[in-house]
Amino acid sequence: MIKYFLEVEAIMKTTKKTVLVLDCGTQSVRASIIDSDGNILKIIKSKYGEPYFSINPGWCEQYPDYYLDKIFECTKKLRSEEPELMDNVSAMTITCFRDSAALLDENFNVVRPTILWLDQRKARLDEKLSFIQKAAFFIVGMSDTIKYNRQRTAAHWIKENEPENWKKIKYYVPLTTYFNLKLTGEFKESSSNCTGHYPLNYRKGKWYGNHALKGSIFGIKKSKLPPLIKPGRVLGFITPEIAEATGIKSGLPLMASGSDKSCESLGNGCLDLDELSISYGTACTIEVTSKKYHEPETFLPGYIACYQGAYNLDVQVYRGYWMLTWFAKEFAPEAIDEAAIEHMSVEEIMNKKLLEIKPGSEGLITQPYWGPGLKRPLAKGSVIGFNDYHTKYHLYRSIIEGIAFELRNGYDSIRKRTKKKPSYVVISGGGAASDAICQITADIFGVEARKVQTTETSSLGAAMSLFIALGEYKTPREAKEHMIRYVKKYTPIKENVEEYNKLYKNVYKKIYPRLSKVYRYLSNYTAK
Repeated sequence: MIKYFLEVEAIMKTTKKTVLVLDCGTQSVRASIIDSDGNILKIIKSKYGEPYFSINPGWCEQYPDYYLDKIFECTKKLRSEEPELMDNVSAMTITCFRDSAALLDENFNVVRPTILWLDQRKARLDEKLSFIQKAAFFIVGMSDTIKYNRQRTAAHWIKENEPENWKKIKYYVPLTTYFNLKLTGEFKESSSNCTGHYPLNYRKGKWYGNHALKGSIFGIKKSKLPPLIKPGRVLGFITPEIAEATGIKSGLPLMASGSDKSCESLGNGCLDLDELSISYGTACTIEVTSKKYHEPETFLPGYIACYQGAYNLDVQVYRGYWMLTWFAKEFAPEAIDEAAIEHMSVEEIMNKKLLEIKPGSEGLITQPYWGPGLKRPLAKGSVIGFNDYHTKYHLYRSIIEGIAFELRNGYDSIRKRTKKKPSYVVISGGGAASDAICQITADIFGVEARKVQTTETSSLGAAMSLFIALGEYKTPREAKEHMIRYVKKYTPIKENVEEYNKLYKNVYKKIYPRLSKVYRYLSNYTAK
């Protein structure tokens, strides 16, 4: 503890109220210099030429060094364009997408590409559960969920299909651990970055023992995992070699923050159970923050927030805003062509049509289970209510409404446990760019929707976590007051709220119970 305060004191002596944030997303890397008033003074973005590669259908892999090269590209450009800003930053952090492990040998070299969070392969589960484990999970009604979690754990698949590689893998760590190691030479990780298929006791912020009931399902020995530190602590300092290669100043402290979704929630200013953070990203999430540990759904843990003393309760729609891209590709090639001509995103083109369609899409209802979910691992996507007057843009609006309905359904699970009503929802990610989508969200949730001053909310949240750790602000609430500005608000429209409430209760909530047996049967037709 004394060492920590000495580290922070040394940093604060040089504090000039700016920090460097590296945000490694699914589609691009952003390097931002952000001040203590929440202003992004400079940002450099680098889109991936190839976000992932697929050896087989449904596979999504990428080498960790691909992301590292993109990070270096951004920081070198920052140094070139803003040398003074780079010299004056007082600390830095890295936030990254979740549930994607770097697989390293005993010398910390990469053994094979990372199996990314959106990869669809499943393990056979050659490694069986004990009788006691099976009985325990059956009693609590979680057999399907546990089976799904085990199938989706990359460690199990590698053991079964690449045993020689598994023998070489000494360390099974989040991507950020690898980045930290390369930048500072220190092998440590923030407990807030270990979200996904890892044997982490989130309540305590420690790895489970090898024989713990919950931890053992992932098949990853504790010895393969990195040492953990709390958010806000110093992970290490930029080495002279890395400084020369990246343009980041030598000796700059690299500090622990959290995963992209946790940082995004803080960047949205959602600090309590009644403040709902919605991320319309590649995957969509609804998240609230709690000072007490709760499980938003059975077996779904409350994740560790990107600052100390809080947890993020999170429910995810696995294929979220990605579905809009899928829709354009499959059904609206003319919108893609128009977007290219007008130098706009395809979503901007399609969103012009949204308000031409009435709330409820004239009876067309979508359940957005285009990808797997923890609570309903066997569920499939469904669209019901088709009639001859429906157009493709009815389907488009129905998909957006379906995502919001499912996020509301996820929040209902959280609310059962927290007993807290929502005061407002804050929207970020790609969907936040559309006023129509924000209004639809406000109407479906029946509360005011808000947007903050930047679309880079995960970077903003990561910066806030640093300023809290550095003592610039005493509390997250104080950081919010100084760094977040709500630039637009959407008031729910009464008649739309009433219509959506009817559809949600009388139609949407009843689809899964009525179709669950059908979904289970159709799961046999899913590609292995």
